[in-house]
Amino acid sequence: MTYRVCLVCMGNICRSPMAEVVLRKTLENHGLGDRVVVESAGTGGWHVGDPMDERALEILALHGYDGAEHRARQFTGDWFDRYDLVLAMDRDNVSNLRRLAAPGGEVRLFRSFDPDAPEGAEVPDPYYGGREGFEEVLALVESASEGVAEHIADEIH
Repeated sequence: MTYRVCLVCMGNICRSPMAEVVLRKTLENHGLGDRVVVESAGTGGWHVGDPMDERALEILALHGYDGAEHRARQFTGDWFDRYDLVLAMDRDNVSNLRRLAAPGGEVRLFRSFDPDAPEGAEVPDPYYGGREGFEEVLALVESASEGVAEHIADEIH
């Protein structure tokens, strides 16, 4: 059985693709890489088909990750059936996703899996800021990815 997870932000060029790359690597490190499909999407369609933001790619590369293959996609309501877990980067995206969801379509905040994060913690959007925002996003998604990997391990074992 393959477990499927989708990470979602607004445009799918910064936060969710960074989280996708990090979570995929984290799952590989936990020995789960061949049992879990990790994808990402945006709730908006502005960037569909575009690569990841250059600043996001740069920060990932500096820390040993490769996001070069990413192309932005838009999440649609019928996608809920594809995934075992849908994780949003912030409350706005949780709301957007819940409007798309059929009854029973569950959405959680990505950082809810970080035991050190306060309740309701979000991954802030770095798009309009500088490099430090992308560094912050990387640190936050690395922390939460460990918790997501543990959750998935419990689900599939």
